[in-house]
Amino acid sequence: MEYPMIHICYRVMDLEASEKFYQEAFGFEISRKKDYPEGKFTLSYLKSAGLAFELELTYNYDQQEPYVIGNGYSHLAVSTDDLEASHQRHTDMGLTVTPLKGLTEGKPRFYFVTDPDGYRVEVIRNTPS
Repeated sequence: MEYPMIHICYRVMDLEASEKFYQEAFGFEISRKKDYPEGKFTLSYLKSAGLAFELELTYNYDQQEPYVIGNGYSHLAVSTDDLEASHQRHTDMGLTVTPLKGLTEGKPRFYFVTDPDGYRVEVIRNTPS
């Protein structure tokens, strides 16, 4: 029996700001969006090019305080062929970006970008398999 991953859900305070972040920073596209006024929430699903996996953004109308991310959750990850150019692009966009990092000595392998709600996205250098 197989269990392919289909989505991850983030609860967000400002749906438009979060959609814009993922669209502009990573090229995600909204694949579907549904408003549930009776339940007082909206679901927006975003896809990365060529993948079935989705990022679900949940906006609850009545949420007043920012969500607590906690210390167990860490991050979502994406990859790129040109880590340095991607890092420069996100820096130029004015996003919260960490320095380029590596797990050991040598060429940097990743960095993190923080979204409007404080969720971190790791950007990892593609490596030949």
